[in-house]
Amino acid sequence: MFRNQYDTDVTTWSPAGRLFQVEYAMEAVKQGSAAIGLRSKTHVVLASVNKANNELSSHQKKIFKVDDHIGVAIAGLTADGRVLSRYMRSECINYSYLYESPLPIGRLVVQLADKAQVCTQRSWKRPYGVGLLVGGLDESGAHLYYNCPSGNYFEYQAFAIGSRSQAAKTYLERKFGNFMESSRENLLKDALFALRETLQGEKLTSSNCTVAVVGVGKGEEFQILDKETVQALINEFEIAGEEAPAAADAEDAAPEQGGATEQGATDQGPGNEGAAPMDI
Repeated sequence: MFRNQYDTDVTTWSPAGRLFQVEYAMEAVKQGSAAIGLRSKTHVVLASVNKANNELSSHQKKIFKVDDHIGVAIAGLTADGRVLSRYMRSECINYSYLYESPLPIGRLVVQLADKAQVCTQRSWKRPYGVGLLVGGLDESGAHLYYNCPSGNYFEYQAFAIGSRSQAAKTYLERKFGNFMESSRENLLKDALFALRETLQGEKLTSSNCTVAVVGVGKGEEFQILDKETVQALINEFEIAGEEAPAAADAEDAAPEQGGATEQGATDQGPGNEGAAPMDI
């Protein structure tokens, strides 16, 4: 049986029990530019790759501020992402007006998932072709959720979506054990390292990535970092990567200094992990 007999609308099930329209929407997320999210006890960082469709055009915005304590990064159809981010913004405003307190992230994510699920059971609608990484803080701490076009949602310590995201996932899986205790600066650097893995040899600069952060405390509301700050972070870990081989040479020259060489070897790791991005 041909697939196109069962993908004419979202309510027609195939004999294998699949909804192809929903799978097509999930495939649109995989084709979008990469987006990454990771969290610690006190901060959540979102990062995305900026890619223009043409050399003469600008890139599309992939990270949106929802409220002072919530932000979202998208992969997939940007138009759908803008619609959903406006919906989330509206829900936050209404909740704040009614209850005079910030909307809990878990409640917002459930409402967003319900809105996406309705599109999987109405034949005159299509699923939203966008995946959303929703990050922020509330009274229960820092949270990072992934909302799927199917209406499912999952909470993660760190996650990556979009094109060539598997390389970033591999990096995050190796490092996520340290994220809960990470400082703001280390979390930002890990996000940039993971983002660099998705570029497959292309140089990471402040012009081809966007980074946003939200943290606990006054003055730590959700903010998208300016290009100068991002470039300074990139330059910092690139210099560390260049100095790492010198630390290895020092280990060979002075094996008796065990403690110092161990630290040098440890610092060498992150600098070289992004040097040869793995193929997907």
